[in-house]
Amino acid sequence: MIMAEIIRYILHFMVGRQLPDDVTGLVGYTADAACYADYKVVIIPSDFFQEGVYGTTRSEPVLPVQTIEGVPFLFGKPCIERVGETIVIHADLVASAYFLISRYEEILHREKRDKHGRFPGRESIAFRGGFIDRPVVDEYGILIRKCLNSNGVPIAQPASHLSEINLTHDVDAPFFCRTWRNIARTVFSGYSLYGAIKTKFGRLENDPFYTFPWLLQQNNAMQLLVSESHCRSFLFFKAGGKTKNDKPRYDLYGRDIRALFALCREQGVTVGLHSSFQAGIDPLLIASEKKKLEEAFETEIKHNRHHFLSSREPEDMEYLEKTGFTDDYTLGYADVAGLRLGTSFPVHYINPVTRRLTSLTLHPLIIMDGTLSDSSYMNLTAEEAEDYCKRLIQNIRQVNGALTLLWHNTTVAEGNALYHRDLYEKLMGSH
Repeated sequence: MIMAEIIRYILHFMVGRQLPDDVTGLVGYTADAACYADYKVVIIPSDFFQEGVYGTTRSEPVLPVQTIEGVPFLFGKPCIERVGETIVIHADLVASAYFLISRYEEILHREKRDKHGRFPGRESIAFRGGFIDRPVVDEYGILIRKCLNSNGVPIAQPASHLSEINLTHDVDAPFFCRTWRNIARTVFSGYSLYGAIKTKFGRLENDPFYTFPWLLQQNNAMQLLVSESHCRSFLFFKAGGKTKNDKPRYDLYGRDIRALFALCREQGVTVGLHSSFQAGIDPLLIASEKKKLEEAFETEIKHNRHHFLSSREPEDMEYLEKTGFTDDYTLGYADVAGLRLGTSFPVHYINPVTRRLTSLTLHPLIIMDGTLSDSSYMNLTAEEAEDYCKRLIQNIRQVNGALTLLWHNTTVAEGNALYHRDLYEKLMGSH
């Protein structure tokens, strides 16, 4: 069966990535009552994976979504019963998890894309179903472990905490005015010629967009609180792209970028590729951009995030794996902060078209700064943004999940009218 490997993976992912296989083996996925006695817990399959259903409109969940013990799910029935010595869950948690983790709905609705070619968060079942702020796949795991516990399989539930924190920053516009092109742009925008020239020839640290030392200072404070092994910093650099959305372009061999590279090495920051907007349209460009950044930074690059979060189609992730990337940090919605994949944990990419489990690890992006404030996105006030972020983080903490944030150096520039500098400081203190 083509799905057998993926089903085993999803069961293990939900039951517990740190638990031995023999515990996962106590959970079955079958409608054959004669097999119930082989398991402590059984999940009843819906018709989602059946030929003639998968890939058609018949496989779409119906709104409003049902809940089981307060947890939203997409397929099956909201019933848990005991059959002999086995606890039977009639909610199809496996298909529900697959639907979310694989971005399945995005292949059903290719017509639903925003002006940048991205699937909008507001079109997602998670948003329309009212659970975009909940890691429901991780909650499925808690429910399954609870059933195992009640059936004589002791599984300790640790105290609520964040198991992993990824503090990420995309280097879109690293400097305000450090090149002659910068000067021309800023003067044309009304900035004084004297001020522009003074910034160009002044100390790099005085450039208003060069806030990386401040960001890393905040990150280091968080690392001291939770340990470096549980909290990491990432900078994603552009290395190509010729569209207007790939501007401004910068020289990876320029003096100022080299200084930023040196800061990354000094601070133990992981450097990744910020694959271009153009590469989101033509993924074949990713390989050359990766090579260009590797040559400039003189290190193999294994981590990626798409510029504009513009990984357009679910199967495009194949290009990352083929190019040698091991990890991607793209998968959040630009227009709504929350759980695009239904989980907060790193999860292997599943191609919903070929139904192939890959080696590429996806790190779900939970919160991006601009998502909160942009008038065409969530358009939240400072107070609303703080409340929403803290609720998201608390929901993830309750499942002992992973938190990935994206804050840009430009949004925390002193004098910026937005609230992102203050909000980032507050979030760094609310672990």
